[in-house]
Amino acid sequence: MRILVINGPNLNLLGVREPDIYGRETYADLLAKIQKHADARGVEVDFVQSNHEGALVDAIQSAFGTADGIIINPGAYTHTSIALPDAVKAVGVPTVEVHISDPDTREPFRRISYIRAACAATVKGHGTDGYCEALDILLSLWEARA
Repeated sequence: MRILVINGPNLNLLGVREPDIYGRETYADLLAKIQKHADARGVEVDFVQSNHEGALVDAIQSAFGTADGIIINPGAYTHTSIALPDAVKAVGVPTVEVHISDPDTREPFRRISYIRAACAATVKGHGTDGYCEALDILLSLWEARA
């Protein structure tokens, strides 16, 4: 199984950006955690991070025919982008939305997620461990289809 992990704007600043909300783990720590979890389950993972919406759309499209699942934390594009859910729907690759914090407990504008309707599941408010939960969800979906 191959999973593409996509991170949106400002996630490259983990550990620096609002550590009281997003924690002190760095982006490199996050990738290492996901890689270790994937390795333990025999899953291949690829990583993409961009602060640009079009690059995230390109990443989603690149999953067509090459990935069995997508884990995406769209960052602020969660609340603003129609292009991201359109891309997820277009490629038909099972996708799990992840948020380190719980957007539903924050400012009202963060409670809107355009991508959620295009995703098989959402994991929110579990810190960076949510990415590992998302991987396990995708693995379960993949095993159920086999």
